[in-house]
Amino acid sequence: MKYQRWARPADNPAGRAALERRGVPALPALVLSSRGVDSPDKARAFLSSNLERLTDPFLLKDMDKAVARIRRALADGETVSVYGDYDVDGITSTCLLTSYLRSKGCAVIPHIPDRIEEGYGVSRSALDVLAGQGVTLVVTVDCGITAVEETTYAASLGMDLVVTDHHECKECLPAAVAVVDPHRPDCPYPFKALAGVGVALKLVLALEGPDRTEALLEQYGDLAAIGTVADVMELTGENRTIVSRGLASIRRTRRPGLSALLRESGLAEKPLTSMAIGYTLAPRLNASGRMGCADLAAELLLTRDSARGEELAKTLCALNRERQAIEADIFAQCIELADALPQEDRLALVLSGEGWHQGVVGIVASRLSERYSCPTFMICLQDGHGKGSCRSFGGFNLFAALEQCADLLDGFGGHELAAGFTIPEENIPAFRARMNRLVWQETGGEEMVSTLNLDAEITDLALLTLEEVEQLDLLEPYGAGNPKPVFLLSGCTVVSATEVGGGRHLKLRVSVGGQVFDAIFFSATLRDTGVSAGDRLDLAFTPQINEYRGWRSVQLQITDLRPALTRAQSERALYERFVRGEPISPREAAFLLPSREEFVVLWRYLKERSGPAGVEETPRKLTRNLSRSFGRHAPFPRTMICLQVFDERGLIRLERRGEQLSIHLHQVGGKVDLEESGILRRLHQLMDDSDL
Repeated sequence: MKYQRWARPADNPAGRAALERRGVPALPALVLSSRGVDSPDKARAFLSSNLERLTDPFLLKDMDKAVARIRRALADGETVSVYGDYDVDGITSTCLLTSYLRSKGCAVIPHIPDRIEEGYGVSRSALDVLAGQGVTLVVTVDCGITAVEETTYAASLGMDLVVTDHHECKECLPAAVAVVDPHRPDCPYPFKALAGVGVALKLVLALEGPDRTEALLEQYGDLAAIGTVADVMELTGENRTIVSRGLASIRRTRRPGLSALLRESGLAEKPLTSMAIGYTLAPRLNASGRMGCADLAAELLLTRDSARGEELAKTLCALNRERQAIEADIFAQCIELADALPQEDRLALVLSGEGWHQGVVGIVASRLSERYSCPTFMICLQDGHGKGSCRSFGGFNLFAALEQCADLLDGFGGHELAAGFTIPEENIPAFRARMNRLVWQETGGEEMVSTLNLDAEITDLALLTLEEVEQLDLLEPYGAGNPKPVFLLSGCTVVSATEVGGGRHLKLRVSVGGQVFDAIFFSATLRDTGVSAGDRLDLAFTPQINEYRGWRSVQLQITDLRPALTRAQSERALYERFVRGEPISPREAAFLLPSREEFVVLWRYLKERSGPAGVEETPRKLTRNLSRSFGRHAPFPRTMICLQVFDERGLIRLERRGEQLSIHLHQVGGKVDLEESGILRRLHQLMDDSDL
């Protein structure tokens, strides 16, 4: 199993039925209702990508000041620098604002810092160079919110700063002409999940006015969509509109470099989805920044020369292959380092090393956090100083944690889930100890568990037809806040299992309910999974349409798999979920609810067996004996619930020591109404929403 725990919400048949009555197809209705989007109004609001979803950009604090200063620069013919970041969000932000300002006749000098030489954010050395080039206004995109000293320094050089960013704010903001960031504590903007490129887009929309919104989204939506998806921002609210519109415009893009990259990466003839951007396009754009030449990706997006676009697209793909090789080498080194750490130092994984490539450690940190189920901090050492990248796990707030380690750091910035920092080498042991303590305080010392969130169990195979699976496109675009649906299919029998893709992926044929499906498990092997023909498995999967030589069929893209439980194991697992208070479906609640006859048979059995010491039995023996008395199978869960109800209503005293049950009958005068039991009321309540 890739994930230690599979979590599934309770079924919502009433919500699903309400959506289907209003025309939402069955499979999307199943997903939406399980995610709490369980009414037609909620579904309409969630699925909408209309322009009406876009909020007035002037609700962003200081947007009026930013617009006024930029308009003055345009009117006075000033030279402006757009100062960005070296990741995809920063690159697309830089290109979007640069393209817009140039279309207005402005002299623009885009600047994206070198990850290796300059590092993240606004630097004094870069400001010196820009001042020497005659720049009088610097507009930051996707950076600048922590550039307090640098803003003051820019003013001493005769340059104004307009900061646009989307990162978390520290207590002190830069004394810039304008600071536009939805995360400002005093910013009333209702949608906080804009990417850096989203804020840049809002700036352009503010500069042009509402009448130009449609045209500007067509012109710059491709860049905004790529940056938003690449930065793993929530694809809800405004971002859903931005990305939906942008995906449509990518195919029509007038950027020859982007068109060339689509061809070079194999996307020219494939559907352009958010997943295609996230897993194919973004890594190639990101490779330039990671390998220390982000200006190449910016040039690709800005060039109007088709031949130069083709050349740059090939270069970016080659850089991505180089990045993958370096990443694999560092990852292997880190596995050895992590496995050598004592257990008490693995609540938060803090690793450091000489010679690591600063551009790839963030990706390695992500992989390590998934492997070891904990927040991970990767530190590249050089000349006694370290540059760190970190990735969260289990919702641990990295930015807040780094704030509590500020005395050990030279600087830091970022988000709750991903951040960067600099640190003196001698402070790393203290940083490791404190970060592990912070994680311990949040988790109570318990090990974090990797959890796979399932949307629903597929019990009706009619939902896995071509027609039904195609309807899932209604939920696009997928991403943070709207992940690809993951379903559960229980009790599948493996017909065949082979490795494909040079032994890197696992292809299965599985049989369930009399039907056979092809399934693919990427980055998994026979050795990894131990799967062989004849095994019974539960599959967590996303259904997709596979096209091969003109033939279209439903294929299960596996997210994880596990051995299928036996009937007894399934029943026991359901009971334990109920006892822990975890969600169960109305159908499962109906299964757990004992019948009157089951109460009667158990009570007679206890009276017959009870002696001075009560009844001492294991649950297994008890259910076996009851099955003989009952004349049919007595499920363990209902037997245990009967006992708990008797105990709750004062008929018995129930004690459980390990696998041993100790049951003592009480003398009770008069009749006892079992229906007054809180346990039974809870089961009835869980069934009330069912259409059983």
